[in-house]
Amino acid sequence: MDFRLDETQEAITRLAAEVLDGTDKPWAALGQAGLLTLAVPERLGGAGLGVLETALVLTAIGRRAVDVPALHHLALGVLPVARWGTRAQQDELLTGPALGAALAEPGDPLPAAPRTALAPDGTVTGVKTGVTAADRLLVTVAGPAVVIVDPAAPGVTLTDGILRLDNAPAQPLSGAECHADLHRCALAGACALGDGALAGALALTAEHVRTREQFGKPLATFQAVAQQIADVYVAGRTLHLAVTGALWRLGTGRDADDDLDIAAQWFTAEAPPAARTCHHLHGGLGLSIDYPLHRHTALIRDLVRFLGGGEYRLTVLGERVCSSN
Repeated sequence: MDFRLDETQEAITRLAAEVLDGTDKPWAALGQAGLLTLAVPERLGGAGLGVLETALVLTAIGRRAVDVPALHHLALGVLPVARWGTRAQQDELLTGPALGAALAEPGDPLPAAPRTALAPDGTVTGVKTGVTAADRLLVTVAGPAVVIVDPAAPGVTLTDGILRLDNAPAQPLSGAECHADLHRCALAGACALGDGALAGALALTAEHVRTREQFGKPLATFQAVAQQIADVYVAGRTLHLAVTGALWRLGTGRDADDDLDIAAQWFTAEAPPAARTCHHLHGGLGLSIDYPLHRHTALIRDLVRFLGGGEYRLTVLGERVCSSN
């Protein structure tokens, strides 16, 4: 398999870097550059591209640990609607509204069988956690299925990330596989963002140990430092390869479930200790509010929590392996 980027993908990577490095209003700048509509159909002014191209933007955002709602809007909103929405739903949702999703429920980050219930009259009732505010939310419900909810509608309250639905009006998102695919997009988006976050932390740390001196020598020349930064490199490189393979399979319509679970497990298990090593090698500087490393570690922690944590991802992966044997 050849995972090298084509010309269009290379151009997206370069453009995302240029935009993010040249502005103090990254979300607006990404929109103006057309990088938030890569997966939007061409008839609606987008580029008509797919998962991998969107993931390249997420990785660039993660590499700089920029505080923007990219995971929720792009991976949990634009991609599923572009892949599964009807023409009318695409016309409504892909031309302006901020999108997000409500997947997690108390005690379960990505439930395969959601407890949130869809009534015969089209209303939904249940509780979702870890929800980010948006103009429209894709909500997973029992069935399993996915519905679209307006947070301003009657019966909907969103407080401190807790979404409560009490006979709230909803619109079904078409497609029998939509629920499973929304979870795939969630894993893909989180892993792409996390891949960038760890790569950015590694780049900051490598530069620090290369230029910071102790006893008249660069820190990088000390054997213990070199071994630790090498461990971070191995963790980051392995994560990148696992994420790239999963994205390639998902973007080309192949079965990507195993690859996504492997990438998610590796990220949740290996990224946090790698980030701690980066902080250790920085000393006190890594904790400074004026230095960006803390943003990378905060983003990694948030993504690990979103994915359910290392033990949860290992359990999911183990169950998948057992069920296939």
